[in-house]
Amino acid sequence: MINIILTSCAVAIVSILIGGFIGYSIRKNKWEKAVKNAQKDADHIIAAAQAKVEAAQKEVTRQEQMASSLKKNAEDTKKEKILEAQEQIHKYRERIDTELNERRQEISKQENRLLQREDAIDRKDNLLDQKDAKLTQKEQQVKQLQVKVSEREQQAEDLIAQRQEKLYEVGKLSQAEAKKIILDNLSDQLITERAELIKESNEEVKAKADRFAQKVIIDAIQSSAADTVSEKTVAVVNLPNDDMKGRIIGREGRNIRSFEALTGVDLIIDDTPDVVVLSGFDPIRREVAKRALERLIKDGRIHPARIEEMVDKARKEVNDDIYEAGESALMELGIHKMHPELVKLLGRLKYRTSYGQNVLAHSIEVGKLTGVMAAELGLDEKIAVRAGLLHDIGKSIDHEIEGSHVEIGVELARKYHESDVVINAIAAHHDDVPKLSFIAELVVAADTISSARPGARSESLENYVKRLEELETIAKGHQGVSQAYAIQAGREIRVMVEPDKISDARTIILAREIKKQIEANMEYPGNIKVTVIREKRAVAIAK
Repeated sequence: MINIILTSCAVAIVSILIGGFIGYSIRKNKWEKAVKNAQKDADHIIAAAQAKVEAAQKEVTRQEQMASSLKKNAEDTKKEKILEAQEQIHKYRERIDTELNERRQEISKQENRLLQREDAIDRKDNLLDQKDAKLTQKEQQVKQLQVKVSEREQQAEDLIAQRQEKLYEVGKLSQAEAKKIILDNLSDQLITERAELIKESNEEVKAKADRFAQKVIIDAIQSSAADTVSEKTVAVVNLPNDDMKGRIIGREGRNIRSFEALTGVDLIIDDTPDVVVLSGFDPIRREVAKRALERLIKDGRIHPARIEEMVDKARKEVNDDIYEAGESALMELGIHKMHPELVKLLGRLKYRTSYGQNVLAHSIEVGKLTGVMAAELGLDEKIAVRAGLLHDIGKSIDHEIEGSHVEIGVELARKYHESDVVINAIAAHHDDVPKLSFIAELVVAADTISSARPGARSESLENYVKRLEELETIAKGHQGVSQAYAIQAGREIRVMVEPDKISDARTIILAREIKKQIEANMEYPGNIKVTVIREKRAVAIAK
């Protein structure tokens, strides 16, 4: 029984122990699972936290990079702004310096002008002072002459009284006879004095006339001046490269033949790099050819049909320029009505030169000079300007029509109903026919002034030197001439003669002989002044 109880107790104890162990094991497993789960949760939480930390670190790094980039960009922007500001400051300074320099130059120019004006005013004051002094001196001289005249009149009256007394005493003449003798003597004296007065008056009138003529011519010359140009029969056209020469020539030369046939100008292509030459005596054709060739070179398409098109365009353009040049000349001179064909012919003179002088510019200048001189002399200024402008109109087509430019100009003026005064001025401006009006004389004078003034027409050095040598040779060929000097660009020859061989009266004859020989043997523009100088010197040396 006891054994059973003990056994039962043992069984119970063992059961309890086993149950406790089993329970412990179960709880242990639960605890371990809970620990594992807690560990996993902790690992997950730690991993998440680490991920967040890494993300935060990356974000911080990115933010730092962005901040660094922004800082760098800000620094670059700052530098750029500083550079821009410095550049703007530099430009502003340069602009300010330029403006200051311009203002300084302008101020300097104004100061120079003021100084020049002051000098001119001072010179005028000096001249006025000199004139005042001369007037005062002349007044004093006049007063002295009046005193002398009064004294001489008194002396004359005394002499007359003495002669009367002598006549009464010696000749025992009547009063009537004595009066007649005295009056005859006085009449002879008066005639002599009257002749002297007439001579002085004539000389004074001549001097005044010369001064007036000089003033008229000087005023006319100062109103206009024309440029000197080079007279040419060729025109040079630049090429972009030498390959263009082959394209201009074309296959078997068809392009160049077509170009020359359409323009009437020779196209010369040689070894000169990057240029071709247009040769022709007609300046208008040469201008048309030059413009057409320049258009073809620029366009690049060169073939006969294109050449014909470009030549037509260039011809139309040149014709328009010719008419505009004619109208501009009329506007410049204030001429309002003229036949359109005459306007075209006038414009053609723009492309014509004579001795290096542009004929249109020369014609405009002659018109201005003639008008100014006509206005000074009280003549019809409008007719004078018209005659001066049209005096060389024949040169516009003298390459195309036979005859001199004077004959052609007269025919054109008649054809387009110009006045008889204008026609006569054209016909007489080279002394081919008599001048029928003062305006014709003025046209000749203006033509001479415009063409013969220094620098108006070009002249080769060889011809210039030859003309000077020929002048001196003509002068030295006369007997009694010691030296001869051509001066003022050949417009004056000064002849020094030996005083022992040539008298004062002979110098006048010598000057005329030299003048006639120059006129007969030389061709020259304008006038040549011959001055013969005779000087007698006596030299003694004291020792």
